[in-house]
Amino acid sequence: MQVSEPALKKQDPSGMDAMMSEEYASQSKLFQEFTCAPSIDNAWVFKTCNGDRSTAMFSISQADLLANNTRKCILYSHIMRHGTSPLECQWSPFPIEMTGVSVVIPSPSGSKLLVVRNGEKGSSTKLQIVDQSHVEKEICVDQSIHGPLYTDEWFQGISWNQEETFIAYIAEESPRPKPAFDFVGYRKEGSSEKDCNSWRGQGEWEENWGETYSKKGRPSLFVLDIASGGVRAARGIAKSLSVGQVVWAPPSSSGRQTHLVFVGWLEHNGFQNTPRKLGIKYCSNRPCSLYAIRCPFEEPNADNALVSGGKSDSASVATNLTPSISSAFFPRFSKDGKLLVFLSSKCAVDSGAHNATDSLHKINWASDWKIDEHLDVTDVVPLVMCPEDGCFPGLYCSSMLSDPWLSNHCTMILTSAWRSTQVILSVDVLSGKVTRISPENSDYSWSALAVNGNDVLSVSSSPIDPPQINYGYQASTEDHQTHGWVWEEVTSPLMAGSNKVKALLSHHKFSILKIPVTNPSDELSNGGQLPFEAIFVSCEDSLQKPTVLILHGGPHSTSVSSYSKSSAFLASLGFNLLIVNYRGTPGFGEEALQSLPGKVGSQDVQDCLMALDYVINEGLIDASKVAVVGISHGGFLTTHLIGQAPDRFAVAAARNPVCNLSLMIGTTDIPDWCYAVACGTEAKHLASESPSLDHIRLFYQKSPIAHISKVKAPLLMLLGGADLRVPVSNGLQYARALRERGGDIKIMMFPEDIHGINIPRSDFESFLSIGVWFKKYLK
Repeated sequence: MQVSEPALKKQDPSGMDAMMSEEYASQSKLFQEFTCAPSIDNAWVFKTCNGDRSTAMFSISQADLLANNTRKCILYSHIMRHGTSPLECQWSPFPIEMTGVSVVIPSPSGSKLLVVRNGEKGSSTKLQIVDQSHVEKEICVDQSIHGPLYTDEWFQGISWNQEETFIAYIAEESPRPKPAFDFVGYRKEGSSEKDCNSWRGQGEWEENWGETYSKKGRPSLFVLDIASGGVRAARGIAKSLSVGQVVWAPPSSSGRQTHLVFVGWLEHNGFQNTPRKLGIKYCSNRPCSLYAIRCPFEEPNADNALVSGGKSDSASVATNLTPSISSAFFPRFSKDGKLLVFLSSKCAVDSGAHNATDSLHKINWASDWKIDEHLDVTDVVPLVMCPEDGCFPGLYCSSMLSDPWLSNHCTMILTSAWRSTQVILSVDVLSGKVTRISPENSDYSWSALAVNGNDVLSVSSSPIDPPQINYGYQASTEDHQTHGWVWEEVTSPLMAGSNKVKALLSHHKFSILKIPVTNPSDELSNGGQLPFEAIFVSCEDSLQKPTVLILHGGPHSTSVSSYSKSSAFLASLGFNLLIVNYRGTPGFGEEALQSLPGKVGSQDVQDCLMALDYVINEGLIDASKVAVVGISHGGFLTTHLIGQAPDRFAVAAARNPVCNLSLMIGTTDIPDWCYAVACGTEAKHLASESPSLDHIRLFYQKSPIAHISKVKAPLLMLLGGADLRVPVSNGLQYARALRERGGDIKIMMFPEDIHGINIPRSDFESFLSIGVWFKKYLK
């Protein structure tokens, strides 16, 4: 049956015409295939009585669009490796859904499991201790003791002691009492929340740690005694200190673990050392130190301690273990307890860049260490300023395994960015030798999931290949000399969910391109003059297909060559992808990273255009069919590009973009970022909560809004209404100004979303809308 012209123009209730509605229907069905595939969050491996056999436990997640949350499951596998025989894996028949579970943490032996169910809207938090047959104990922790446990990648620290009798963790401190009022006025004595004859005010506003942490502000240290079910707060920690990443110190000479080591962030990190909590999400430049404190159950008269953390005369005081260095985090004790190793972002703290090259350090830990004893910090892996081509570019670690040690007690396994890839490294903490153990001839990205003795469980992927589980071990000769690492693919039921995705991407290819810097300034450092990179994902007949330029945020973050469902979805629609890691991207040495601050809106914009020119000149793409998309600083570049190079782009999309630094400075949770990107090395001395007129003018000049009058490309603006990093006013001002000038602009608002727009339905609709928008203008 032929559809009449009037029918084609007819709109559905959402306001779309029939053709647009059909495109949404077609793409949404396709995007479901990408969205529903499960992903691996964490993994643990435990030895069994059989030396050749281990048990792996995987925590996996899957978007549940109907419920608008993330479904979490546990999946088990038995791993068997006999000498040179192929690896054998036996998987549990089905995953076990963990309904309402915030996080699970197995004990060191693997015989017990901590299951955390954080309370919602003021209800109690439940801590379950599960053994191999049943729930051994359930502890309900009332809000009067503490709030929800921190389960994010930064503050989270859930640590079992070796005897599996205590668990230390980080949770939100109970809120301060609010002032109470009744029919006669203010009540001096407190009243029950349920007292119908009174009501509570707001009291003094408390700072929080910004983006992601708007409803939290005081991460604190607690210890659970499993036998008694008692929970106690660590005492002697200053109120001005937020804590995270707690681990148990090794047993003392008495054989007991009496101390805890944690990371502490001082709250006085505002401008001119004023008491302000600047945003910490994605920001490794916040000063922090390692501290030690006595376990509250090990203090003298601990039996008389108040459950809510009240103070006593015998309370110990937290000791700063790293006063000589401005940043220390991810503390890990070696298996023999002789070394405390940690990462540092002192280069980010000292320079003001929000992320920078990491360094690795160690402290020799004596078994009879006293809490007031001075400890010396020694470098293990220093900064790399300007790496030679193909050589180690430095450490760039966004996380660290809870147990990263091989059996020799002195080798750590780390995952780090290496230019446009992610690799697995082994680090000998005695010699400082760094070795890349993931395949050197692979452009795939690799990530370590768990260490099993001297073996490593990992996952690898590429922009066109969904994650694949791998098992790595060191090959040995007949004389027992080791040489190189062997990686075997692990067949898993998780791959079944990705088979359709693999089929959709089977005709695509990807490569990593080196983009030379044309006419570099003599003022640039050597590292700032080196080539940067771009990941190119090509369709068949790429010259005939449109291309999407994809730009990461930060600016000091990296687009590595790993699988991303959103990028893979765009590729499946028939787009080439050009994913640019412009200068300033971590993974290329510190000099290249530090070449960008003070030059945003110019150097990074030119890098994007150089990358685009490179693929055009190589005859890889059609210059007339180019779209651009980015989030945050990537959105900053997107809106800059369509203003500075208006004839180069047919269409654009920006997710929570920085459009006007002069507006953002007074509304963001990281005003120091505005100074850092605009002013460079002088930012720390110039920063103020009341910027000068000259600085406001500079911020405006470096912003996309300064070029808005030249924009021609249709723009899709996607905004998170609860974004504290780049508040919604930034994107709305730009969008309204563009509309005022007759520009083609569409705005989508996700009221409950923060900076990442990652609530499942919002994530789905935002990328679906980008696909439809690009299809509309890139036919």
